[in-house]
Amino acid sequence: MTSINVEICVYITKEWLFPWLKEGKSQNSFAIKHNIDESTVRKIKSKKGYRIPVETLTKICEARGIKLSEFFKMIGY
Repeated sequence: MTSINVEICVYITKEWLFPWLKEGKSQNSFAIKHNIDESTVRKIKSKKGYRIPVETLTKICEARGIKLSEFFKMIGY
């Protein structure tokens, strides 16, 4: 069973960060748009895994205009 933290980070990385970067935007601009530090973006996309705080996930979801409950449905929880 995959850790929920891994699933959250993989989803954010694949579905939101990589498309952002493919548009030619920077990792730093992703951080600014989502009200988080750029170092947090690096941790989220890290292969080592990141235990993402609820506060951080809330900031990202608010910036995207979705509720936490909607996010968890998106990842299958």
